[in-house]
Amino acid sequence: MSFILQPWQLLPLILAGWINRQQQETIEYLRTENQILRESQGRKRIRLNDNQRRRLAIKGKVLGRKILGEIASIVTPDTILRRHRKLVAQKWDYSHRRTKVGRPPTSQGTVDLVLRIAHENPTWGYDYIEGALANLGHTISDTTVSNILIAHGIEPTPARRRQSTWKTFLRSHWEVIGAIDFTTIEVWTKRGLVTFYLVFAMELATRRVHFVGITTNPNGAWMKQIARNLTDSHDGSLLGTRYLLMDRDTKLCEAFRSLLDDSGVKPVRLPPRSPNMNGIAERCVLSARQDLLN
Repeated sequence: MSFILQPWQLLPLILAGWINRQQQETIEYLRTENQILRESQGRKRIRLNDNQRRRLAIKGKVLGRKILGEIASIVTPDTILRRHRKLVAQKWDYSHRRTKVGRPPTSQGTVDLVLRIAHENPTWGYDYIEGALANLGHTISDTTVSNILIAHGIEPTPARRRQSTWKTFLRSHWEVIGAIDFTTIEVWTKRGLVTFYLVFAMELATRRVHFVGITTNPNGAWMKQIARNLTDSHDGSLLGTRYLLMDRDTKLCEAFRSLLDDSGVKPVRLPPRSPNMNGIAERCVLSARQDLLN
């Protein structure tokens, strides 16, 4: 015995199937939201990654704006639908298939090398840098060098020469720079506690330290003799030195500096309260106090 269903009898079945499917889609979206919330547990602010955004967009598009407005809790319906539109647009994005035209870009390694040469050699122009790169096997034009420096905010040669840093100066003259400084030693004598002043000179390139003299009274006459000892043509500690770094200690008097200057060693007096500009000598004093005089 067979039954023939009339069209009006199929309507409840169709409606029940549609409601069941919509409920299932809503459950799937809520399950996805719940899973993302568990993945983000412990965070003060929920930050979705690309995969989580894609999952919400796919599940949310099926429900539509109206239902999303009732159940969405992480993001707004507009955000979900906008992300779905981006997913659709990405499907038709064939930019990776396009053939690039024009001159190929300069490699990052070459750019880094240009910047390094420009920083270390502030007196070099574009042509000098181009020649140095050619010697290293990098063939680029002086125009490319210019464009790289301009893009990274590096001034042309005259401006870079004026803006040379203290670190650049030290590196450029490392082999001919010396430093001088004092340290003190407290010694118990018959007269009580007496302060002895010890003066030393240092070669910055080798870190070699020369003990120059020690006295309880570093007056002008004693300092002039120290200058003669330092610049002696046979065994002076400053042979080959062109610049001598020193702080503004009054013991390093004008007569001392004049004798140095006359002997071809230029005294470089550092700004007040700037021990970092003579950091190597200052570190030597600290090491002597902590390791030797403890």
